[in-house]
Amino acid sequence: MFKKRREKKVEEKKNIEEQPKTSSEKTNWVEELSESNDFVNDHTSFEKTEPFWISYFRTLVMSETLYRDVVPYLSESDSLEKVKNNIPIQQTVVTSDTKLIKEKLLQGFSAIRIAENDIECLLVNVANSKFRDISFPMMESTALGPQAGYVEEMDTNINLIRKHLPSSDLHVKEMEIGKLSSTKIAVIYMDSIADKDNVETVLQRINDVQYDHISDSSYLASMIEDNTNSLFPQIIPTERTDRTIAALTEGKIVIVVDGSPDVLIAPITLAESVVAMEDYYVPWLIANYLRLIRLFGLCVSIVISPLYIAVLTYHYELIPAKLLDSLVASRAAVPFPPIIEVLILEISVEFIKESSLRLPAKIGTTLGIVGGIVIGQAIVEAKLTSSVLIILIGLSTLASYTSAIYKFNNSVRLVKYPIIVLAQFLGLIGIVIGLNFLLAHLLRLTSLGRPYIGFYPFRMNMFKDLWIRLPFSVQKENPDNLRPQVKQRAVFDRRSPGPPSDFDE
Repeated sequence: MFKKRREKKVEEKKNIEEQPKTSSEKTNWVEELSESNDFVNDHTSFEKTEPFWISYFRTLVMSETLYRDVVPYLSESDSLEKVKNNIPIQQTVVTSDTKLIKEKLLQGFSAIRIAENDIECLLVNVANSKFRDISFPMMESTALGPQAGYVEEMDTNINLIRKHLPSSDLHVKEMEIGKLSSTKIAVIYMDSIADKDNVETVLQRINDVQYDHISDSSYLASMIEDNTNSLFPQIIPTERTDRTIAALTEGKIVIVVDGSPDVLIAPITLAESVVAMEDYYVPWLIANYLRLIRLFGLCVSIVISPLYIAVLTYHYELIPAKLLDSLVASRAAVPFPPIIEVLILEISVEFIKESSLRLPAKIGTTLGIVGGIVIGQAIVEAKLTSSVLIILIGLSTLASYTSAIYKFNNSVRLVKYPIIVLAQFLGLIGIVIGLNFLLAHLLRLTSLGRPYIGFYPFRMNMFKDLWIRLPFSVQKENPDNLRPQVKQRAVFDRRSPGPPSDFDE
């Protein structure tokens, strides 16, 4: 169904493009583009009797390439076809299509004509290809493993993927979206592994996007997710090549957006929040310990503030007697109820987080450290909150950043506030109700139509690398929730016993 709809839309677009254009529409593109001061319509004459006209945007082209690899060959030619054959540039095309000419000029091509009023042009790719060099991943740094992160240029990112996965089975489908931006998109998948329905769903959703500009991959992710109103991301961004390669070989789909340093991965599960690529570079027991730490941290960051409110408001009997004495002493001069205490500190921490992100890196780091200490100490001395709550909020803040994916951190920051309100009115029962609503939402959530929660419905082979990671010798199949065409992933044979040990008799 998705395939037929996409083919119909492409056919309609093709019919519109093939409609005949008037002469004025074909010749007025120079006047239209000349309204911009950076557009050059250069009349260059050589020894030949027929001069050439070159049109381009000087801010988009590489001037050195233009005058080194294009202009010198014009004097040796008397037709566009000869120029095309002589110049040492592969990406060239001769066309009279006004729409195509304008699109290519805006992408950094130059248009060469024999006479000023000629409709036919030779389009030559002389685009400025200077982009940021490949660097370390900024948001997903690890101590072990590859350290190359993606950049803002789509072809470079695809090159990184193909370099680490040199397989003819790797398919790349390119398209453009954005009425004004004409942003290039590449959908990448393993043809023999990825589920065809998942691929068609992604292509159809991207094709259905109607928006003026797509500045980043996050724009696209928020438009094609199953539930755009959910706090939890159903498509995750990554800047690591190893996470991308692992996703492709499992049957997932990768989306590369030109101009974005992050690529998108779908479908996903909630377990992605605790899965870091470093887990695969350490022994599996250590990896499981780290994953459980991250999972416990996310749970603590959600419930620690509501628990403080519920216990101090309704359930004093749950606090040990010795701890209760110190807690009462620390709150003796605090004039606010626990919920106001918690909100003061939580919002103060959010202020510090946001200001640290918006300021320059060196100033932001200093502000985060000094501001946290100074403000925290001042709040305690002013008797606005207790010292115990300062410790708990500090632990909650640290725990909220244990997720391996930054977008999950933002989800945790917001999801705890409704539970805080429920804890104020209903105590522990309110916390249980809030967590049940959260669980129900996660159970209903999907990613490309696939279950988001991960462990429901129950599939045994998913638990070999979900919330915990078992040894590679056990992980012989791709996850069932992705509906891969090929289930068998690897045949892992135990290594040979090796030479006799000195301890053998």
